Amino acid sequence: MTLERRPDALTPEAAAQAPESPGLTVVIPTFNERENVAVLVDRLETVLAGIAWEAVFVDDDSPDGTAAAVKALATSDSRIHCLRRVGRRGLAGAVLDGMMMSAAPHLAVMDADLQHDERLLPRMLALLDAGQADLVVASRYLEAGAEPEGLSPSRRLGSRVAVAIARRVLRADISDPVSGFFMIRREAVDRVAQRLSDQGFKILFDIIASQPAPLRIVELPFDFGRRRAGASKLDSRIVIDYLGLVFSKLSGGLLPPRALFFALVGTCGLVVHLISLRIGLALGLAFISAQGAAAVVAMTSNYLVNNAITYRDRRLHGWKLITGYLKFCGLCGLGLVANVAVAGLVHQFEPIWWLAGAAGALFGAAWNYVTTFLAVW
Repeated sequence: MTLERRPDALTPEAAAQAPESPGLTVVIPTFNERENVAVLVDRLETVLAGIAWEAVFVDDDSPDGTAAAVKALATSDSRIHCLRRVGRRGLAGAVLDGMMMSAAPHLAVMDADLQHDERLLPRMLALLDAGQADLVVASRYLEAGAEPEGLSPSRRLGSRVAVAIARRVLRADISDPVSGFFMIRREAVDRVAQRLSDQGFKILFDIIASQPAPLRIVELPFDFGRRRAGASKLDSRIVIDYLGLVFSKLSGGLLPPRALFFALVGTCGLVVHLISLRIGLALGLAFISAQGAAAVVAMTSNYLVNNAITYRDRRLHGWKLITGYLKFCGLCGLGLVANVAVAGLVHQFEPIWWLAGAAGALFGAAWNYVTTFLAVW
């Protein structure tokens, strides 16, 4: 009997010469970290000696040439990979992209700013290999009274607030559920990949909150060091992203973070509309004229704020900003027509004014969100 070999099967000789598949992928999101990548690779090579590993740097098209620096390292080290993302921004999305391009059974996430202690990686991997955990988190707050040295006083306060909110939402006994330094089994990520948001910075919180059953979590303490080079990426919009993710998880994932931001901006737009209407009337405009002007002001305000915050990772510039504005106004105008039509239809069947008004407003808001998401951003 003759045995047929699969076309893609390796001969014993070829299999012996093939490089060992990595058991660990270290995903490192970057933006303007050119001065740090070579140092970090040297450190990884030292602490992971004897372990089959690879590092995936996911760069958000850094203007300082971070991607070029990583690719230069990759030419002489097959363990180093660079995924350059053009036209996209955000740590969560970068981490997800890096995880999805890996086939390793274990995935680690850490920053490139050298504030995370890479010496913890072997201990993390040992805990996963021994079957003692599904997720190992490097915690800044595991030890009583610990305060991260590498954080400014304002960032320490913000971090503490974020941790407190996350712990209340997750109902999990974990001291640092928003840590950016952790290692996890691949299957735990694959299981919830489609539920994870690509917005914001708190990917660990999202992974834990999205699990259908609790993960076995082990925490290891570490000292959050000072940044060696580059600048922090934390700003007020990241805080907004995090709050949007928290509310999304509280809704059971029913409402994506963008929808919540869009609704919040719309609510603020109502205030802008009323203020503009009052100013127009004070200037002596007829009500219809003042109402029309106020609608244009509010719509313009909504568009600009949504472009800056809700869709900041897809922000429009130049000519696209103008054409996007025209599309936004047209679609929201149709949303207003739909609002009135639905309210009128509901009122015919159930003449309760507030119910009909709410139904029309909700339909109009949903129309505006979905159509502008698809056609504008």
